[in-house]
Amino acid sequence: MTQLFDFGLVGLGVMGRNFLLNVADHHFFAIGLDTDAQKVSDLIDEGHSDIIEGTLDKVAFIKKLTRPRKIMLLVPAGRPVDHVIADLVPLLDSGDLIIDGGNSHFEDTNRRFTSLKSKDIYFMGAGVSGGSEGARKGPSIMPGGDPEAYEIIKPIFEAVAAKVNDEPCVNFMGKGSAGNYVKMIHNGIEYSLMQLIGESYQLMKLGLKQDNHRLKQTYHDWNQGVLQSFLVEITSQIFDKKDDFTSGDLVDQILDKAKQKGTGKWTSQNAMDLGVAIPTIDAAVSMRQISSMKDIRMKASEKYTERSDGFAPEISVEEVRDALYFAFIMSYAQGMDQLSRASKEYQYDLNLQSIAQIWRGGCIIRARFLEDIHLAYKNDSSLENLLLSPAIIDKVNSVVGATRKVVQYTVAKGIPTLALSNALNYFDVFKSAELPLNLIQAQRDLFGSHTYERKDRSGVFHSEWD
Repeated sequence: MTQLFDFGLVGLGVMGRNFLLNVADHHFFAIGLDTDAQKVSDLIDEGHSDIIEGTLDKVAFIKKLTRPRKIMLLVPAGRPVDHVIADLVPLLDSGDLIIDGGNSHFEDTNRRFTSLKSKDIYFMGAGVSGGSEGARKGPSIMPGGDPEAYEIIKPIFEAVAAKVNDEPCVNFMGKGSAGNYVKMIHNGIEYSLMQLIGESYQLMKLGLKQDNHRLKQTYHDWNQGVLQSFLVEITSQIFDKKDDFTSGDLVDQILDKAKQKGTGKWTSQNAMDLGVAIPTIDAAVSMRQISSMKDIRMKASEKYTERSDGFAPEISVEEVRDALYFAFIMSYAQGMDQLSRASKEYQYDLNLQSIAQIWRGGCIIRARFLEDIHLAYKNDSSLENLLLSPAIIDKVNSVVGATRKVVQYTVAKGIPTLALSNALNYFDVFKSAELPLNLIQAQRDLFGSHTYERKDRSGVFHSEWD
């Protein structure tokens, strides 16, 4: 009798193989498909069990799955996803389910969702965060699509997801492309947190003259407090790694050019479309772009030799920590605001409390502060903005003074902190009852008759500006 499998996965790279092994660990029969014989062999070798199988034959793969078939794709975003879907659809039956677990653009997910719905095949976009280790031991999963489709895959996803307080870090995000959209915002926040940590590193290295040994200890200590997070934890570990080619530390030999796969850029582009301000995330995306200009930066550094010896206040490591915490809060607040706006615009009906809950474990941006976000939305589901939560207000007020001092120091010393400075300026704009945009409206009306509104009466007005 042919063994049937509960779950199939296409794409047996490190992420796919680890996810499939995770499924098998939870006693679901799992089968993988790939065009690379070595990857299939690696899966079988590591699986060591009759509960898991790999194949190069897509027909055999489909025939060995129980119905309704549950097939997850972990292949590069874009055309590869479309090609795999086109290969599989002729072999599928009504009610089968395809899940895209990659970082696909949410508009591509909408297109695939609509197309497969017309063929009576379920399609879900499911963001998966946690890297290869998370895939193996428990990721955060953000599925979106049809609610009835989620019920088909729910037992497997809840089993393999990370757990926090025995709660699985997975939940149905919303209809259509909601899952991929939430993962996109997750990645935008991830860009921001990484850039902010990088700026704190440069500040303490150049300004406070901390060597790598001290930096390791500093980030380790920070990870025991309010900044406890996956990214701060791994930052501490990085300073331990010795270089294989020199006698120094590896971090000092890594070129300062950061690459990107597009999800941060998509977050910024979509924020512009929605009219949402996310300047700290935008700054992180811009810094990756500026970092790629290495040759130009080197030339500029030789031509602009200004001495940064202006007045700078004395700052402490603790104040840098507080500034980083402040900027972390602003990053999460901007991401949650974009989710709130998108939920209305795209009719996702997102549950921000649930999103914060599943981000607490398994994912790259997991952090202690997500528990505060979770509680803020639990206490007030209609919260207009995270920064209006009483508990969050207290946290911001406790560290904003240190943030101003640190930014003043970096400006005086010429140490670039684009993301940190933007976080502080965003906060100052957010809490300003009056902004100079009245002058801009006057300018627009003068040169283009674009009209303006008034403070003292309702309506739209235009003036003749002689």
